[in-house]
Amino acid sequence: MGILPDHRIRDLANAGMIDPFVEAQKRQGMISYGLSSYGYDARVAEDFRIFTNVDSAIVDPKEFSNASFVERQTDVCTIPPNSFALARTVEYFRIPRDVLVVCVGKSTYARCGIIVNVTPLEPEWEGHVTLEFSNTTPLPAKIYANEGACQFLFFQGDEACETSYADRSGKYMGQTGVTLPRL
Repeated sequence: MGILPDHRIRDLANAGMIDPFVEAQKRQGMISYGLSSYGYDARVAEDFRIFTNVDSAIVDPKEFSNASFVERQTDVCTIPPNSFALARTVEYFRIPRDVLVVCVGKSTYARCGIIVNVTPLEPEWEGHVTLEFSNTTPLPAKIYANEGACQFLFFQGDEACETSYADRSGKYMGQTGVTLPRL
């Protein structure tokens, strides 16, 4: 299994893996996004769900309450101290059967105490990626919509997997918008 370089990511993106696809890094006055040497820097969309504890909710992944969030559609999302927000990528991904995708945060956010978390994109998964931004600081933190949020690294297996995410009818298949936990 090897990591895919820019030209292979471009070929797969042009075949439908990433839509919309930005072929070169865009960075003028913003947090960079687009194709890089061995990855793709995705953008965060304008739809945010910011965690709130107004109702003293308990976070339970088996019985998750939408009441734990306030929804905002904005160019700049402010995350409260020691809290988090969910968002989604601008890009829609369609992962090939022989590819696994791992996501890492952008250094610009990491250096501000903002951690981006995404689970791996499995073979034949598709959808908008739900992003979690954790503000680890005691101060409010800003996230900028339509700018770079994280980098996806694409690993191609030596052969296709026996059972893909689509074969298992994964519960997050085809998600659009910000998707909350499902059981």
